[in-house]
Amino acid sequence: MRALLAAALVVAATGTAPVERVRYTFDGPAPLADVSGHGHDLSPVSRYGGSFKLVARDGGKALAFPAPCHAEPCPRIALRAATTTELNPGRRPLRYGATVRLAADQTTKGENVMQKGYSARGSQYKLQVDGLAGRPSCVLVDDRRPEIHAAISSVGVADDRWHTLECRRAGSHLTILVDDVPRGRATLPADLSVSSRLPFSIGGKGSYPDNDQFQGALDDVWVDIG
Repeated sequence: MRALLAAALVVAATGTAPVERVRYTFDGPAPLADVSGHGHDLSPVSRYGGSFKLVARDGGKALAFPAPCHAEPCPRIALRAATTTELNPGRRPLRYGATVRLAADQTTKGENVMQKGYSARGSQYKLQVDGLAGRPSCVLVDDRRPEIHAAISSVGVADDRWHTLECRRAGSHLTILVDDVPRGRATLPADLSVSSRLPFSIGGKGSYPDNDQFQGALDDVWVDIG
């Protein structure tokens, strides 16, 4: 219902309906399958025993990532879809989000929920949870200018409860919503374009050290473009 309402608001504002490019519910016999029908299934990349497990949530399943580790080598894992231009929004309106659960002892200086591209190598869109307070943020980086644009939430989510997070790019504004309430905003260049040849990933950049490992539970990951 929330997704339908949000889509209706976008149509009312722009006259066009966004296209759901990818969605993962982590349910069913193939939990890493893209249920949008576009075929962007996930594959794990891991190191040092990094793995995920399925946990029950609202009659379905969610993913739980490795617990915090303070002595290297630490378990590392990320889930990646094959590289594709279909998930590059360019200058178009962009919405993406996920549902997360993170306890106070699961926070670090930076945990990646999802991302496409790297800020230091081309362009990027990203959803992350940062700092001891567990404040989520949305990040966009242009494919010609390396400046990082971040909409940072005024509230944290590290309270061991489920929270819906959403990033919305519309023209020159980037907004982060927590549980459907706008909690932070950033101003963007109106011509900012996101286009990356790197894969879409969930839960971390990769399996190497300093991969910004997500350490909580994650569900309902999605990206809408247009």
